[in-house]
Amino acid sequence: MNVIKAIYDFLVGDMIILIGVIITVIVLALINSIPILASLRVASGVLLIIAVLGTLIATLNRETKARK
Repeated sequence: MNVIKAIYDFLVGDMIILIGVIITVIVLALINSIPILASLRVASGVLLIIAVLGTLIATLNRETKARK
């Protein structure tokens, strides 16, 4: 079990990052697979950047509050 936790901590580092990136990937997959959302394909790169930055900012805020 310690090996799995060590690998998880090395790859992800935090559960918020993992969940945020998974949700982002699911939303982008839905945008690319549903024809009604085809107009959003142009902005999918921007959505990816904003979502990942939001996830990282949320993690950073949580870490700074935990250290106080």
